[in-house]
Amino acid sequence: MEVCTSARILIVEDNADLAFGVQKTLEANGYQVAVAGNGTVALAMVRAEPPDLVILDLMMPIVDGFTVLQNIRRDGVDVPVLILSAKSDEADKLRGFRAGADDFVTKPFGLLELVARVAALLRRSERHHGDASAADAAAEHAAPALRFDDVEIDPIARRVMRSGNVVPMTPKEMDLLLALTAVPGTAVSRPRLLADVWGHAPDVQTRTVDIHIAELRRKLEPEPAHPRHFITVWKTGYRFDP
Repeated sequence: MEVCTSARILIVEDNADLAFGVQKTLEANGYQVAVAGNGTVALAMVRAEPPDLVILDLMMPIVDGFTVLQNIRRDGVDVPVLILSAKSDEADKLRGFRAGADDFVTKPFGLLELVARVAALLRRSERHHGDASAADAAAEHAAPALRFDDVEIDPIARRVMRSGNVVPMTPKEMDLLLALTAVPGTAVSRPRLLADVWGHAPDVQTRTVDIHIAELRRKLEPEPAHPRHFITVWKTGYRFDP
C-alpha cells in the first residue's frame, strides 16, 4: 500500500482504546494522526487547522457526530469525512451522507479495510483539489449543460437546477450524477461506480451507491418510487436515461 506521510488525519472517538488502536495502525502506514475524545474538542481542532481527513464516531457525549459533521460542512471545511459507527441502519447512513459524509464504515470493522478506505478517500481528495477527479474530467468534455424533464445540469459549475431552483447536492451526489450522465443509456456496474466516484477497490461490499442513487431519485425524479431516469439494471448497477 502506498504510504502518504504528508496526510494528517483526525480521529474523533470517545472510546480511548479503539482510538488508540486506529491511531497506531494509521501511523504505521505513514499518516500523521491526532485524536479528539469528544465533538467539542474535534470542532476546535478542525477550525484551528483543518486536517486532510476526519474519522468520525457518531455516538459521542457532549456533541454527537452528526452535529460535528454538520458544523464542519457549515464552516465550509471541505475535507473527506469517514464515519465510523456502530449504527448500521440505512436511515443512519442516509443521514450521515446527507450531512456531508464521504464514506461510512460500520463497527466492528477490519483495520486493513479501514486503512484501504482512508487511502481511497485521500487519493480522491488529492485528485479533486489537484488536477481533476474522474467526474471532473468527464465534465470538462461534456456538453455545457444537460437537460431532462425540468432538470438542468451544469457540469462545469457543478450546479443542478430544477424548475429554475438550485438543487442542493453533496459532492459525492454530484460526482455520481456526472459519472452516470456522462454515459447516457449505458449500464454502469456498482464496482465501477465505487471505483470512479469513491476510489474503492472492486471487492468492497457497501450500500453506498444504492443510498446515493436513492437520493438522486428523491431530488431529481418526478416520481422517485417509479424512476424514469436513474434506472436499476438487475445484477449489474444503474443506467441514466435522459
